[in-house]
Amino acid sequence: MFQKVLASFGSGGAKVDARLLDRSVRPGATLHGEVLLAGGQIDQEVESLGVTLLARVETGGGNGRPAQVTDLPFQTVQLAGRELVRAGAQVRVPFEVQMPWETPITTVFGKYLTGMAVGLQTNLNLASTIVDPQDVDAVSIEPVPAQHRILDAVSRLGFQFTRASLEKNRLDGVDQQLPFFQEIHFAPSRAFAGVFNELAVSFLARPRDVQVVLDVNKRVRVAKGGGLGGRGQSFLGAFTVDNAALGRTNWEQQIEGWLREVAKPRGIFD
Repeated sequence: MFQKVLASFGSGGAKVDARLLDRSVRPGATLHGEVLLAGGQIDQEVESLGVTLLARVETGGGNGRPAQVTDLPFQTVQLAGRELVRAGAQVRVPFEVQMPWETPITTVFGKYLTGMAVGLQTNLNLASTIVDPQDVDAVSIEPVPAQHRILDAVSRLGFQFTRASLEKNRLDGVDQQLPFFQEIHFAPSRAFAGVFNELAVSFLARPRDVQVVLDVNKRVRVAKGGGLGGRGQSFLGAFTVDNAALGRTNWEQQIEGWLREVAKPRGIFD
């Protein structure tokens, strides 16, 4: 009887441990893994077993207020329904998770993008159990070729990666499916350091192409005759990269041309 009481509080009950079979995955691809379900000290009924993709997303903020950070689910796969797990049993449950095309990237050639946190959470719900066992594993997400090509072009122009972030919001003028988007931030190159504070790149991938949004923060004058200050104004540019025609465009030239247009003075205070 005492063992049953402990199991109802999560002590001595069934536990889960997920194992990812892929070292990395790309947006739009399939992530493979398996869940090891270990029976506890008594037989227990499983109400549900599933895996969920989570992303650490910033919400709110602005006007001097700090942003709130939350782990937002964006893809779930149910693996099992009501089943009995015998005491001491070892059960392996294979799984596949289709990665949404807009899944944020977390690494480039295995190098971690500072600020990214995407993980796979394993959820085990047991009948009459107060504490639900959970297991979270980090997922390494590499860019698709079009994303990698644009990041390479920005780097070749002399921009330096600083951090990446996820914002719970929507981008205007693009086809966005997930309730958040990724921004990959760069410090300006030497050629643009006197004009720009920062460049942020966002990707919204689709099966045949990738929508790219560039957000450059341009320094503006704070007063007449006052020179360039720390304040900035945001300028957005968007274009689409066709996967089939990826190699037909000089992306360094196209991106630099847009940046030079934005850098031009536009008025007495700019």
